Amino acid sequence: MPAPAGQNPQRRAEGCRIRARRLLGLAAALLVVGGCGEADAPVPAAAADLVITSARIWTGEPEMPWAEALAVRGERIAAVGSDADVAPLIGPDTERIDAPPGIVVPGFIDTHVHFLTGGFALSSVQLRDARTPDEFTRRIADYTATLAPGEWVLNGDWDHEHWGGELPTRDWIDGWTADNPVMINRLDGHMVLANSKALDLAGVTADTPDVPGGEIVRDADGNPTGVLKDNAMSLVERVVPEPTSAQLDRALAAASAYVLAQGVTTVHDMDGWRSLETYRRAQSADALGIRVYAMVPLRDHAKLAAEVARVGRGDQWLRIGGLKGFMDGSLGSHTAAFFEPFTDTPADRGFFVNDPADMASWIGAADAEGLQVMVHAIGDRAISVLLDIYADTEAANGPKDRRFRIEHAQHIHPDDIARFAALDVIASMQPYHAIDDGRWADRVIGPERAKTTYAFRSLLDAGARVAFGSDWFVAPPIPLMGVYAAVTRRTLDDANPAGWVPEQKISVEEALTAYTRTAAYASFEEGEKGSLAPGKLADLVLLDQDVTTVAPERIREVRVLRTIVGGRSKFEAVP
Repeated sequence: MPAPAGQNPQRRAEGCRIRARRLLGLAAALLVVGGCGEADAPVPAAAADLVITSARIWTGEPEMPWAEALAVRGERIAAVGSDADVAPLIGPDTERIDAPPGIVVPGFIDTHVHFLTGGFALSSVQLRDARTPDEFTRRIADYTATLAPGEWVLNGDWDHEHWGGELPTRDWIDGWTADNPVMINRLDGHMVLANSKALDLAGVTADTPDVPGGEIVRDADGNPTGVLKDNAMSLVERVVPEPTSAQLDRALAAASAYVLAQGVTTVHDMDGWRSLETYRRAQSADALGIRVYAMVPLRDHAKLAAEVARVGRGDQWLRIGGLKGFMDGSLGSHTAAFFEPFTDTPADRGFFVNDPADMASWIGAADAEGLQVMVHAIGDRAISVLLDIYADTEAANGPKDRRFRIEHAQHIHPDDIARFAALDVIASMQPYHAIDDGRWADRVIGPERAKTTYAFRSLLDAGARVAFGSDWFVAPPIPLMGVYAAVTRRTLDDANPAGWVPEQKISVEEALTAYTRTAAYASFEEGEKGSLAPGKLADLVLLDQDVTTVAPERIREVRVLRTIVGGRSKFEAVP
């Protein structure tokens, strides 16, 4: 068939090949596209299992960010393009979604969760929005009344900033919890309140020595108030009964259902070996409904290296190979490590929860073993020292694709922003924290240090990679709230309508990219997920509004209509 007048046959042939690659992906969707060869008639292949047509699709692919149709066969995407492109793949049994409202985006990847802890918290006492000490106490009393004597009260997620910053004490709750040990955490997970019964079971008294990398908060007479910070929390944690396998399985099911309803299709879980065992048990029963990258503690690098050598790094549903460590604590608990003292407590500048020399040794060994390292660092001193360790490790072990991560990277010294890009360190950040902490952070670190707090814009402008997550249970695992936070930076109290540190705002598409393509890169999976392209896993989300065009302040109103993982619907909103 001759080329149309004025069209170069070679250019036409090359255009045909490009279009075929876009449509075919795995070279299985359509063997010949009509008009590309000597014959006009296409050779049909197996029909798609699902097609979405007449849609607004944000693919996350820089070369083709927008499309109107998509086809899925099995677990993978068969074609992305126009309605005409996918029409040949529609068969009598193909499920069709035609002209859906809103927008289709890649499945969200939450790069930092404590997944089973979040699952357990869904059924525990809810203290996150307790606004006064009286409400805090009443909720604990009401919840404890539903338990049998001896059952523990855990989780909670309280926030003392709601009532002006006064820390709770065991005296607030002892009268209501005499028969039940209590260890409830602040929402950041770096501070707990234990009642007298829990302290008695743990043997914590006025004579208990302080713990390196932690703090036992004491009253004027030296008696524990019940508040334990960071490493001191282990004093009570060691006497909390281990959950049963059945309880862990229920927590996994609850957590999975909850995040799937938010459009999350993959999580990077930081909770360690016990959680990994739970995921493996679910996978063996074909009950793992969400993709998981499971981390274990950094100090266990040799054990993980042996495990990877024994069983490999996993598959599309469950992967291992990552290690999680800690440099410091949190801002809200005043345990983040800063160069200068906290503004509101001038004698205090936080502390390291692990000795930097130990961290350097663990990181160097883990990197040499071919494992991925990700380390919690929040204060500017913790971040700077960690960047030094990463640089020294690279110099010692040589160049390779290691993808070091800094988890949280919240309060960066201005001199260190460019180092993220120079060292190719991924900033694994949680934007919801910005609109939460922004209510009170200026009081704690002052407005000057706040300029590079949650510095999304500065990091991207410096050429750094930014991946987003939630830090659930610490913050809600709702990516759309994270997008809202990154784009508007309006604090939860709406006291900053123009945004807290507004110069750090980013665009909607930049925020979506951090939750999808860059998040996939953060686990070495950019070839499998993170964007909607032929051959990639069919993980996608349908939203009821176009998050790229709604007014920024309305992004938090956008809802998930459907979550698809591996071509199968895992959540559908009730009409």
